Amino acid sequence: MTDSLLPFSVFFASIFTGNILLTNYLGMCSFLSVSKELKTSTGLGMAVIFVMATTTPLNWIVYQYLLIPFGLEYLRFIVFIIVIAAFVQLTEMTLERYSEPLYQSLGIFLPLITVNCAILGVSLFMVIREYTLLTSFFFGLGSGIGWFIAIIAMAGIRQKLKNAKIPPGLEGPGIALVIAGFMAMAFMGFSGMIALS
Repeated sequence: MTDSLLPFSVFFASIFTGNILLTNYLGMCSFLSVSKELKTSTGLGMAVIFVMATTTPLNWIVYQYLLIPFGLEYLRFIVFIIVIAAFVQLTEMTLERYSEPLYQSLGIFLPLITVNCAILGVSLFMVIREYTLLTSFFFGLGSGIGWFIAIIAMAGIRQKLKNAKIPPGLEGPGIALVIAGFMAMAFMGFSGMIALS
C-alpha cells in the first residue's frame, strides 16, 4: 500500500475493522452507562469524535517535538492525559463563553470524555504504530466515528428493548454486555477488508 493511501485506509479501518470500542474494548464505561438514551448517546458520541480528532494529532506533536528530543518518552502516559484534560477543559470554557446552548447540551459529557480510556488508547496506539501527523489525525477521527457508530447502535437497540421481556438475570448491564458482544462479532465481519498497520 502506498504511503499516500495509508491515512485513508487507517481512517476506514479504525471505523470498522479496528473499532476502538468493539475490538479493543476501550471506553466501555461511558459506552454502557450513557447508551440508554439516543439523545445522550448522540451528544457524547459527537463530543468523542471532536476530542479524539483533535487530541490525537496534538499528542503526536507533543510526543515528536517535546518528549522524544528530551528523552522523556517514558512520560507519555502522564503527558497525554494532561494534554487531553487541558484540551477538554479549554473546549468546555470556550463553549460556555461563546455557545451557551451547545455547552448546555454537551456540558455534562465533556468531563466524561476526560476519563474515557479510548481517547488515551488512540494516542498510545498512534505512538506504537509510528503514524505520521496526517495518519494520526485520520486515525483519531476514524476512531471517534467508530465509537460514535457503536454507541448510537447500542442506544437504538436498548431503546427498543425497553418494551421487550428480558429474563430477570439479564436485565440492565447484563443484556447490554450481551448486545456489545454481538455487535463486536458483527464488526468482525469487516475484518480482512482493511487492516490497521
